[in-house]
Amino acid sequence: MTDDPVMLRHWHPAAFSHEVPAGSIKRSRILGEDLVVWRGRDSLQVWRDLCIHRGARLSLGRIADDHLVCPYHGWRYGADGQCAHIPAHPDLKPPAKARASTLAVSEGSGLIWVCLGTPEGAPAPFPEFTNARFRCVPCGPYPLSASAPRVMENGLDVAHLSVVHEGILGDLDHAAIEDYAARETPEGVFAADIKVWQNDLDGTGRSGVASYEFEVLRPFAMTVRKPATDKNFAILVAVAPVDEVSSVYYSLVAMDYDHDLPAPRVSGFQDRVFAQDISVIESQRPELLPLDLQEELHLRSDLASIAYRKWLNRIGLSFGTS
Repeated sequence: MTDDPVMLRHWHPAAFSHEVPAGSIKRSRILGEDLVVWRGRDSLQVWRDLCIHRGARLSLGRIADDHLVCPYHGWRYGADGQCAHIPAHPDLKPPAKARASTLAVSEGSGLIWVCLGTPEGAPAPFPEFTNARFRCVPCGPYPLSASAPRVMENGLDVAHLSVVHEGILGDLDHAAIEDYAARETPEGVFAADIKVWQNDLDGTGRSGVASYEFEVLRPFAMTVRKPATDKNFAILVAVAPVDEVSSVYYSLVAMDYDHDLPAPRVSGFQDRVFAQDISVIESQRPELLPLDLQEELHLRSDLASIAYRKWLNRIGLSFGTS
């Protein structure tokens, strides 16, 4: 596991909520740690995926009577992590040491979040999720072999839209990026009034000039919004740092219009767009994001990513960076 204190105090997405219904188990991996995510009748848990007895993966087990049962020797762990029953010694009260390694867990915006250390604050907010005007569609998860900071920075990069996503999110004949503003905030970075011409503004077939707002809320979580008076569109992006050079990208698309548009069409559009990003992001070298601005060439259109790198440097992030 990383020793980066910034990473250990932040929340990271371990799964979509819909991936872990009641009575189910899912494996996850964050910051080099194998995790088990499981939901009982009344509680949601994220633990290290390890039985204290002989090191078997608890994610290979099952849920019985609201306990997580180890697949190797049947040890039963309650929601508090304490072993409650050992089949080979049915009359023995399990010792206090016989407990799973539990982690802080939170659920919000359709995601299950985990913190591997002592949490600082709450997971990234996304008010559209609880706003009845909006319909939210989960997209992904998309695994990729790239560091989380590289993946995040791709989301802040508007100049690539007309190249990587030509014919969908941009056009080479309209590739120019006008000057825009980006600044640090107490939570991260905010960039606004970023204008981009797009063939398909949101997967509904509408073309025109989109005005973006980017807000980095956590080291690996951000929102992308296209503010309007009638048709509001927003995306929550949360990148799970699997290890220093691999990640999982989660997104939640929110729209306060076209509620009759089938959800698979919304998510399918995002699938198509992100599929175009993956090979390019995975090709970037160095694999770790350089925080020294002298290591790569930057232009005015890179203002949001420049602000992001400066902010990561200021808060002392080392994970996934060089």
